[in-house]
Amino acid sequence: MTSVKSNDLITLAHWMAGDFSNYKQSFDKPQLFAHIHILFRPLSLDFFNAIGFYSEQVYDHDLWTPYRQGVHKLVDRGEDIYIENYSLQDPIQYAGAARELSILKTITPDRIQRRYNCSMVFKRDGEMFRGSVEPGNLCLIEKKGCSTYLISDVEITETTWNSLDRGMDVNTHKQIWGSDFGPLRFEKRQNFAAELPQI
Repeated sequence: MTSVKSNDLITLAHWMAGDFSNYKQSFDKPQLFAHIHILFRPLSLDFFNAIGFYSEQVYDHDLWTPYRQGVHKLVDRGEDIYIENYSLQDPIQYAGAARELSILKTITPDRIQRRYNCSMVFKRDGEMFRGSVEPGNLCLIEKKGCSTYLISDVEITETTWNSLDRGMDVNTHKQIWGSDFGPLRFEKRQNFAAELPQI
């Protein structure tokens, strides 16, 4: 039983490791979707003593200026895979680390801070993993002068990544930010799974 669950963690990590692009979606509907990359680059085993990633989200026309960066630790809880999320101190210092390993190696554990209540919970569903923010509506983000909580839904397969992030007003529960046109649909363009540590 345990080995099956551990295999799920390894499988999810292999599927996450890569450069994902929504080029097709943005090409088909450029007025609705910008061309974006999501990059998840494996960290060395000694960073967390577990599988971890550094991530960036960038517009294709401005690859050196990510609009979102994070560090993530994968935890096998038996019933699901729990992904702790961390923010970076002075994140612009590490811009481009998802594509440039010399920058990636400068990120150290003392430069990150846990984003409590903002972890993602993934479960295997056939040939995909489905994930969402941990329950409670407590992953709070200030945006557009409003306090919002994050709702994030993700589906990952071996070659695709679909995600829908929305910010909901903490008082009215109405959507304040995020896509009004459905999920972003990414395809894996480059695979970084070979860089994952062996555990």
